[in-house]
Amino acid sequence: MEWTDDGIVLGVRRHGESSAIVELLTCGHGRHLGLVRGGAGSRMRPLLQPGNSVRALWRARLDEHLGTFALEGTRMRAANLLAASHATYGVTHLASLARLLPERDPHDGIFAMLERTLDDFDSAGEAAIHLIRFELAMLTELGFGLDLATCAASGVTTELIYVSPKSGGAVSRQAGEPWREKLLRLPPFLREDDEEQSGWSDQDLLDGFELTGRFLLRHVLEPRGQKHSDARAGFINAVVRKRAAAISG
Repeated sequence: MEWTDDGIVLGVRRHGESSAIVELLTCGHGRHLGLVRGGAGSRMRPLLQPGNSVRALWRARLDEHLGTFALEGTRMRAANLLAASHATYGVTHLASLARLLPERDPHDGIFAMLERTLDDFDSAGEAAIHLIRFELAMLTELGFGLDLATCAASGVTTELIYVSPKSGGAVSRQAGEPWREKLLRLPPFLREDDEEQSGWSDQDLLDGFELTGRFLLRHVLEPRGQKHSDARAGFINAVVRKRAAAISG
């Protein structure tokens, strides 16, 4: 058995004295593990950092075997990502989200979105928006997508500023007014009818994480006996600190 595919390094663990088991999210073969001979050595270490993009050749005698990877770096972004605390936490959290996908099950849309997210991590605020949208996409991919295009109460498609914490459906300003204290806020950058999606605040970011975090926990993590990764909280705190420092500076 043999295939070649583009992949993103999610994680690596030592195997034996000199080898490593590398976990990739690949474009056409999903989340996939393989043995890299010599992967524990210093020569391979820069390549095998989470967040790097690679061209992977996988070989195995049978499809169900672990198999081996031969990897070639195509985008070595890990060094830049590790230079910023929000990016370090973000990459770790993104990898934990990708691990929610079934092994060897292709999700090319999620793969493409992960690449775009990793390529745009310089700005802490923009990185936060990308990560919130990635969490939203993961909910959809796992079968728990939120309907943010139509008001769950009235069916209108404009002025959608709330989300029902029960159904996950958007709620318009008018329909949600009597229950606004019990509804979640839908931040501007997630509103399909918002023409000024560039305008958002730190509170909008926190509202976005509250929204996606609530439904990920309820529908995906808790049924598996899991909780949000520590890296998620670390990322949010790092973004808040970095943006506060930029304002005060």
